[in-house]
Amino acid sequence: MTRVPILMYHSVTDTPNDDTKPHAVRPGDLEEQLDHLKGAGFTPLTLGDLVAALNGIDGHSVPAKPVVLTFDDGYADFHSHALPLLERYGFPATVFLTSGWVADAGAEAAGRPLDAMLSWGQAREAAQTGIEIGGHSHSHPQLDQLRDDELRQELRRNKGLLEEKIGAPVATMAYPYGYSSARVRREVRKAGYFAACAVNNSIAADRHDILAIPRLTVGKGQTIGMFKRAVEGNAVPLIYLRERILTKGYAVVRRTRYGLQRVRGNV
Repeated sequence: MTRVPILMYHSVTDTPNDDTKPHAVRPGDLEEQLDHLKGAGFTPLTLGDLVAALNGIDGHSVPAKPVVLTFDDGYADFHSHALPLLERYGFPATVFLTSGWVADAGAEAAGRPLDAMLSWGQAREAAQTGIEIGGHSHSHPQLDQLRDDELRQELRRNKGLLEEKIGAPVATMAYPYGYSSARVRREVRKAGYFAACAVNNSIAADRHDILAIPRLTVGKGQTIGMFKRAVEGNAVPLIYLRERILTKGYAVVRRTRYGLQRVRGNV
């Protein structure tokens, strides 16, 4: 069985604001993590390349120790802090971009960005260096709480804008907050995505649903020791015990909320 640590980052900065602080990683910590991955013999892939390798597309094959680095939302500090480090270590990565949050979204602006965001020019520049740009919805809602028409609009508007502005096909995405459902995943497939990431804080394996690939959260409070154990698949349930309990509890709340909305005719 193929097992792959897929790492989920957000902001990379020494000075996060109150909104981004819980999931922010210091540039120095990211550099230490990249150094460990390189020294431990991991081969970095984009999410798209991993999926291609798992399916034997275009002669791709899965390396002995694959790892995928993903960055959610599209913060400006990806360009200023993360990208130079990734280039220094020769690591590709995947950025899941919320199109309505882009700094120069203009008339397409939607939702409430949590901090300074990438511009379209910076996103294109990143893509030209080998960074994969993936979808992350248009306004960053909880997709499983939307009506069908709203859900389709969020997914298709995001994908269409990304492909128009980046000038390349967009085939992967990640669910805002990690939330999805069978209904959401059906619409993701219909929108033209062939792979999608959740969170779940577990090691990905080839047995997982390609539209609900689990990732490991990398955040401010994670020590390098915890990081090393997580990427090797050691004691992952214990490292992420609190997050997994909270995720399961809130899943029940979301399902109940959506059920009540259906009864009331709101979805």
